[in-house]
This record gives sequence, C-alpha cells and structure tokens, in this order.
Amino acid sequence: MGIFTLDREGLDREGHEAAAVLGRARGCVDPALRTAVASLPRSMRRIAAYHFGWQDAGGAPATGDGGKAIRPALVLAAAQALGGTAESAVPAAAAVELVHNFTLLHDDVLDHDPTRRHRPTAWTVFGVPDAILAGDALQSLALRVLALDPHPAAARAVARLAACVIELCDGQHADCSFERRGDVSLAECLAMAEAKTGALLGCACALGALYAGAPQAAVEAMDAFGRRMGLAFQLIDDLIGIWGDPDVTGKPAGADLTARKKSLPVVAALRSGTPAGDRLAALYAGEQPLSDGQLREAAEAIELAGGRDWAQTQACDRMADAIGHLADAVPDGTGTQDLLALTELVTRRDR
Repeated sequence: MGIFTLDREGLDREGHEAAAVLGRARGCVDPALRTAVASLPRSMRRIAAYHFGWQDAGGAPATGDGGKAIRPALVLAAAQALGGTAESAVPAAAAVELVHNFTLLHDDVLDHDPTRRHRPTAWTVFGVPDAILAGDALQSLALRVLALDPHPAAARAVARLAACVIELCDGQHADCSFERRGDVSLAECLAMAEAKTGALLGCACALGALYAGAPQAAVEAMDAFGRRMGLAFQLIDDLIGIWGDPDVTGKPAGADLTARKKSLPVVAALRSGTPAGDRLAALYAGEQPLSDGQLREAAEAIELAGGRDWAQTQACDRMADAIGHLADAVPDGTGTQDLLALTELVTRRDR
C-alpha cells in the first residue's frame, strides 16, 4: 500500500493505467537511450550501462531495474495532450531521462548511498571519480541529443533543459547546505524541493508542449503543472525515505534519517514547536550515525510532531494545484488521460 489510502479496486485500476503509460514510454524511449549511451567512449559507456541496469559490473548483459521512466513519460504525454505525437518527442524524452540519471549518479555520491534500484550504486562499483564523470557525460549527452535533433523546437528545448540543469544544481546545493544548518525554514525547504525535483518534471512537461508546437502560454502552464507535481513527488519521496519498505524501495530503511537529511517532513517537525520536535532536534544534533533504536525514535518523533501528516496534506494540495495548471494548458481536457494517470501514480506510489 502506498503512502495514501485508496480502495484496492481503485489502486489496482489506477496502478494498471499508470503502468501502461510508463510501459509505452519505456518502449519508445529505451532504444533512443541505448543508441545515445552507445555513442559514449567505452570508459563512460560501461558505467552508464551498469547504472541503467543494462549490464552487470563486468559488462555482461543484465536485466536490472532502469527506473520508473516518469519523466520521459511526461514528455510524451504532454506532447500528445497538446496535439503533437509521442514519436516526434522521443529525443526530448530521452534527453530528460539522461539528465535525470546524471543527477542520480551525482546524488548517490553526495549522499553516500550504497544501493539504488536493488543494486550497488555506480560509485561503490567503479569509484567516486568515475561515477561523477559518467554523470557529467550523461548531462552533455542529453544536450547533444537535442542539439542534433532536426525538430523545429529543438533549439528552444536545449536552452530550457540547460536552464533546468542550472536550477537543479542550485537546488542540490541548497539541500547540501541544509545539513550544516539548524535553522532551515519550511519556505527554504519547499523552494529547494521545487528546484531539485520540480524543475525537471516541469521541464519535461514544457518540452512535450514545445514539441507539440503549443503556444507559449500553454508551455508555461505545463511547466507549472509539472513543477507542482514534482513538489508532490518530493514530498512523497521524503515520506518513503523515512517509512518506505526497503524490499520495495531498494534502499536501506530510514536512509534519509541515517544521513540526518533536512527533508520536508523533518523540517516540518523541527519547526513544529512541539516536545517531539525538540526530541528530533536533539537526535539530529549528534554526529555519530543513528542506531536502529534512534532511527525508530526519530521516525516516531516526526510523526508525533505532525511532520508526516503535514507532508501528506501538502502533497495533496500540490497535486490539486497541478491539476489546475493542467486545465489552463488544456481547457477541454482532451488527451490528458495519460497525464492524469501519472499524477495518480505520484501520490499513490511506494517507491
């Protein structure tokens, strides 16, 4: 069961619809991703292929989990909702997925995460320098994929994606700086989450609109739709980072708490002015890794201080905002079924 509750029949139906959307996106985009990655030098190609789950550490073919493909699915679904075709937007979808995986390679290094998608992270297998360089290569590869695309929207897409990467880096910088501060506000944390997560989902939707030849107002409305969805996505991600099942997430239990991350539910609890919030602050003030008992205590303190409920409510509110922006972009709602299925996935997911 995901973070939110829903009757089993509803969960099965919505999960099936979203899975179908993601499956179609993966089928369209994977060949383009593989072609792009194959153009990299061998030193970078082997790391990228491992990270995507296509090869094992020794270079043999593998069938690892390549991720959910939410971002490329948003590109294709946005293009279709605004009158374009999924086929024409495949290069944009591939570029967005390459940028996303560049951020994952770097995030795993920054957060010292040992596993991703039920496998050892690239930096633990190939070393920190090689993982960072492979991430850099994927970022440049994304821009090259767009720059070489003859589609008339490609130049604007390159500029938009490049601006998004800068915003992502700013958001990641803020996230890292929060670990050294004890006075992080909720407003700062929400702004960080929009930059770190919302920006790329917004960019994905905007690129789909650009490739559909949509007017600028619709492009910006789609960007706003994706950003609000991205903030909801981050709120749910933060909840999963505390209470998620490792067998489902592929990451250790309480990984965010172990790293003392100032995630959104944590900051909400720390700023609550409650005894439980004070208890959490005391746990976060230490420098030694939290024990299993302290991890449970920290999770309990966040819940008692209202951090879990706040994050759940905020996620619902952001998704409502997202739907409003989608209505601005596509007033009659025609062709938005895939986008709506993806919004449901964001709020019902458990990994």
